[in-house]
Amino acid sequence: MFEYFPGNYVWNLGVVATLNSGGLIDEVDRACRPIKEAAAQGEDAGTPDLLRAWTALTDQLVAQAEQAEAANHTRTAGQLYFRATNYLCQAERMLSNSDPHRIPTYRRVLELAQKAFDLKDPRVTRVAIPYEGTTLPAYFSAAPGDGPRPVVVLVNGLDSTKEHMYSSSHWEELAARGISCLMLDQPGTGEALRLQGLTARIDAEAWAAAAVDWLETRPDVDRSRIGITGWSLGGYYAPRAAAFEKRFALCVAWGANHDWGAVQRRRLEREGERPVPHYWEHVLWVWGHTDLKEFIAFADGVNLEGVVERITVPFLVAHGANDRQIPLEYAHRSHDQAVNSPKRELRVFTPEEGATEHIGLDHLPHVSVFIADWVADTFAEIP
Repeated sequence: MFEYFPGNYVWNLGVVATLNSGGLIDEVDRACRPIKEAAAQGEDAGTPDLLRAWTALTDQLVAQAEQAEAANHTRTAGQLYFRATNYLCQAERMLSNSDPHRIPTYRRVLELAQKAFDLKDPRVTRVAIPYEGTTLPAYFSAAPGDGPRPVVVLVNGLDSTKEHMYSSSHWEELAARGISCLMLDQPGTGEALRLQGLTARIDAEAWAAAAVDWLETRPDVDRSRIGITGWSLGGYYAPRAAAFEKRFALCVAWGANHDWGAVQRRRLEREGERPVPHYWEHVLWVWGHTDLKEFIAFADGVNLEGVVERITVPFLVAHGANDRQIPLEYAHRSHDQAVNSPKRELRVFTPEEGATEHIGLDHLPHVSVFIADWVADTFAEIP
């Protein structure tokens, strides 16, 4: 993995995620150069410096976008707003939950994303999914073409948001193959957590069913071809949802997360890497817990033992050979236990080809197109 900040895995992961989601190397370098010393102090200590640096870059791009928009150069403005969204949501992801800048920064991310849709990607729209007396925020990418289209529900991990999904452009790869995409902030992630206080739950099928209910109301959705893909901790959520919500026609674990509870016990012993600074504060916030000891016992329930056997649709597990967060053995475990899937596949990305880190963030487009091709091929096999 490209290491802009030697020895700081968490910040380096953010840099490569940004670069592989439409960021430009010169812009990233200008943002990161002033904070090299802060990065050397550790993943937690320098996050206020990181936010200031990435916000300065965001401000510069927004000013350029506003000038382009005033000149009626809408394509240029949309591209600038797109990159600004990418940079700022990566900086927001790093903040402590107690940081007073977190919510205002995220609200600005939402505003920038909307401007990018309006000017660059008008087929992406903001939608609200009815869910247990409230709604789940999401973005819907409508695939081109006439008639009902297949659709993939794309779900987050522990610390990502639907804006990261948008920046990844995976929805665009799906659209190019005639597949729509619902980028969902499920409970415990993104806007659902930050602005609505909806915390994560083990029974992912509850909110996944709400997403399917909503999709089935749309005349542009092929109800027989609704799939679910989850990256990072979504590699737990998506298989869990597909195991119990039988309306899904396929499932992709973009990074296996077969036994997330065991991973937490390893992290207590400082084994393996963590995805974000201020890690335990973030985890407790996501799951709505306040006591770490009680949470660790609860987290043992976040596993797929006895669950993947219930998956009865095509199932893909995609994992990096050098994933330093989630052991490769979990990918084999999810794949091997999915004995009732009519089409199960394990794809391990190697150092020689890239995409070998967590969810392939070191070569994200490579994983994205592989998954999009597999999904398109699998949908085509459904009568």
